[in-house]
Amino acid sequence: MPPTLASLVQHSALRLTVRAGADRLDQPVRWAHASELADPVPYMEGGELLLVTATNLDAENPEAMRRYVRRLAGAGVVGLGFAVGVNYDDVPQPLIDAGEEAGLPILEVPRRTPFLAIAKAVSSEIAADQYRAVTAGFEAQRDLTRAALAGDGPAELLTRLAAQVDGWAALYDASGAVVAAAPDWAARRAARLTPDVERLRERPAPASVVVGDTDDRVELQTLGTGRRARGALAVGTGSALGTAERYAVHSAVALLTLTTARSRSLQGAEQRLGAAVLRMLLAGQPDHARAVAGDLYGGLLDAPFRLLIAEATEPSTPALLGEAMEAAAFRAGEALLTVPEGERLVVLAADGGAAVAACTAYAEAQDERTPRDQKTPEEGGVVVGLSAPAGPIAVSAAYKQAEQALSVARRRGRALVEHEELAAGSVLPLLADDAVRAFADGMLRALHEHDAKGRGDLVASLRAWLSHHGQWDAAAADLGVHRHTLRYRMRRVEEILGRSLDDPDVRMELWLALKATSSPSMP
Repeated sequence: MPPTLASLVQHSALRLTVRAGADRLDQPVRWAHASELADPVPYMEGGELLLVTATNLDAENPEAMRRYVRRLAGAGVVGLGFAVGVNYDDVPQPLIDAGEEAGLPILEVPRRTPFLAIAKAVSSEIAADQYRAVTAGFEAQRDLTRAALAGDGPAELLTRLAAQVDGWAALYDASGAVVAAAPDWAARRAARLTPDVERLRERPAPASVVVGDTDDRVELQTLGTGRRARGALAVGTGSALGTAERYAVHSAVALLTLTTARSRSLQGAEQRLGAAVLRMLLAGQPDHARAVAGDLYGGLLDAPFRLLIAEATEPSTPALLGEAMEAAAFRAGEALLTVPEGERLVVLAADGGAAVAACTAYAEAQDERTPRDQKTPEEGGVVVGLSAPAGPIAVSAAYKQAEQALSVARRRGRALVEHEELAAGSVLPLLADDAVRAFADGMLRALHEHDAKGRGDLVASLRAWLSHHGQWDAAAADLGVHRHTLRYRMRRVEEILGRSLDDPDVRMELWLALKATSSPSMP
């Protein structure tokens, strides 16, 4: 604790007597300063014990003392030490009354106590308090370092930090999700600060901000040595941090940053191992892949998994998606294999697990932000293709499925498409592509122009004939014309297009062209 007026009064060598403001002696004293100026306020910073002999004061004048004391109190002076036996034999009553009125403690300083002794006492107590704070800070550093080296993850370090600051602490990953918190109840409080963490993450690291109020003051600090934060630390207390608590927080930030950097290095090694496992799986060598995967990825290969391929307009976005999936997998205790491929990210994740759910949620949130008529991802958006559930022997097929789904997602302007969407239902949604439409319009343009001139209904006749698989009677009945009329129209179609309807490829192309330009399911 820093020195207070009470501690100075209790200092037996100083022999100070309280003459006013006895209920305000708990005020901390930042310094002791002697000044005989009639108005010393311009030279005050606040927190001082002002020492005077009243050489230039009209201390017997009630109104003058009232103005003088009010000025001192307004400037943050915490007390006035009045030396008796110099200019006044006793502390003048107007000064005592003014002190009581303004709530400014007045201390009587006996003649045999020099101001220098008071200044030395204040300085000694301040130095002792700083020494105690530094010592406590070093002890906090050692305590937190031991917790970090224990290898039990960040939970124990946060527990000890919360005890050091007499509050709570929480760790966030790069996506803004809460990784750990201490005590346990703090996890819910920390989760409400995720938007603040996300805003802080957008600033160049290192960065910090204080949120909350005096009853729940929370300090957020980024973690990481680069310009992009690798996580954040939240420390919640009921008041501003003291020197010892500040040491503890700074130590925690340094230790968590080192842990994060070490984790990034370890993650890089894991990614290289994961890339080797993926290459073996794609090469049809599941047994070798299992041997290399070991305990790290072996559990992932023992159950159905999904393969996803993510890409985006900005290289950093797949990494953000990967971090969100990693955080979800970490919290759920799942294995996750991630392999960066240039601006792409290839991931093997447990089917039905938390990582796949996090990917789906990430994509759904992006789709909600993207206008319906926008056919490209939002700026910095991600496009994901997700395979059907697969096993180690079918990774090559799963990779192709993910690429096909990715291609469709790109064309549809969607953040995520699952291959199962393509394998089930109609093929018509696949025709929702500008290139397909252009091809269809070009192929049928001459027929539409013919019909527009009132020379017949060749397009409708062609559709009816193709839908009845070239059966003349059924198609003619559908159109309400004689079969000879329909035969004539089909010959005109062949003449206009310069293509034979006997060719199955021509019939297929015409049918798809008709569907691409007229299907009600097309956007």
